[in-house]
Amino acid sequence: MTHDTRFSEWTRLGKDSQSVVAATAIDRANRLESRLHAFVEIQRASAEPSRDGLLALIPYAAKDILVAPDHRPKGGLAEFLDFGLSGYADVLRGLDDFGACRVGFTAMTELAYEPSGFNAVSAYPRNPWNLDFIPGGSSSGSAVAVASGAVVIALGSDTAGSIRIPAHCSGVTGWKPTWGAVSATGALPLASFLDTVGLLARSATELSAAATVLSADAQPRAPVEHIVFFGDALDESEPAIRRACLDGIESMRACDIAASRVDALSAIAAIDRHALIVLQGEAARTYDRQLGHVAISPVLRRRFAKGLTISDAELSASRAARPQLAKEFEDKVLGKADAAILPVMPIRTPPYSEVDPRSPSFSGRRLYKLSRYCRFVNMLGFPAVAIPVGFDDRGLPIALQVIGRPGRDGDLITLAARVQGRTDWHARVPTAVRDLIDIREGLLA
Repeated sequence: MTHDTRFSEWTRLGKDSQSVVAATAIDRANRLESRLHAFVEIQRASAEPSRDGLLALIPYAAKDILVAPDHRPKGGLAEFLDFGLSGYADVLRGLDDFGACRVGFTAMTELAYEPSGFNAVSAYPRNPWNLDFIPGGSSSGSAVAVASGAVVIALGSDTAGSIRIPAHCSGVTGWKPTWGAVSATGALPLASFLDTVGLLARSATELSAAATVLSADAQPRAPVEHIVFFGDALDESEPAIRRACLDGIESMRACDIAASRVDALSAIAAIDRHALIVLQGEAARTYDRQLGHVAISPVLRRRFAKGLTISDAELSASRAARPQLAKEFEDKVLGKADAAILPVMPIRTPPYSEVDPRSPSFSGRRLYKLSRYCRFVNMLGFPAVAIPVGFDDRGLPIALQVIGRPGRDGDLITLAARVQGRTDWHARVPTAVRDLIDIREGLLA
């Protein structure tokens, strides 16, 4: 399989070319939509995009958990429920005030509580590399919209990997912020102790400016000079994942970054035990009043019900464990390193048939593995960036994640940009939509 067609970098386009991309964004999203189903709403074309503001002309999409004066979110459900949400989400206001051009709101899994992208009650997005495979969830539509060129950046949320998993499966760059660094006001919650609102883009450079608008932590502080990679996590990953991530680590070494091995799976497992308690316990309490509604599928209802078996005391104890878990991780795993490296997922992107509970090929174990290497990061509250580092034997993208200390979001984004300055895994045009990309729209190099 060849990947000889590449997207142009937004930041390298001249203003005239950027204006063309912005002006054609609505038409492009509509053209791609019949194949990809990335959006729940594509908004009407407005006047000529403004050239003023830090984010002027940038077409963006937003996950359908965010409220705006002209939009009421469904949260991945087939009908509206009363979530008590109104007003104007802070992240939407931030991007809008700085001149970004909203194209629409993107499809997602039911109430953001499913990692593959499958949705039992509503239309779900297709992977732009191969329509039979998952795009990752729960920020599935946002990743697909970015990967296919419908938008340049997209807002997503990440509670247990919901930005990083779609970044891996769809071949884009994802930023999961330090917990609390980006406002979640105006967003549907899942588990507030773990929830973060972040960004997806093809490259770290393309999401950098929007990240600085949303969070002071996105400003670089100091260069990443030393990383540790989780060798045992690589050893337990499928061969294609391991090879691609090792290529990514070598690209970091080529940027004069020291890399050394540590083993961390036992530490991850200890943190993950608390992550699952908090995720399940808080999610069930967030939506306990809606569990009987017919808009929620039986599978999701059972998943929420499991969280109700977690006692308030057990939930409180796991929340209280965060400071000690974070300290131990920094002291014993990170040590003197600036960041840690491991795969986003230990497995290759599965087909939809393996994540649809109605399918005879369904595998609950594979569904669980999608977020195995992600959940602990949310429990710690640390920032992470997912970076494309290659392709598997079926031509589907692979990403690794870089985890930093709290508040060093900007340093992770800068590191990703340095690596992407030497590689082009992030710039390839997905094969399943290549025939729908029009070079006259200024997207291709």
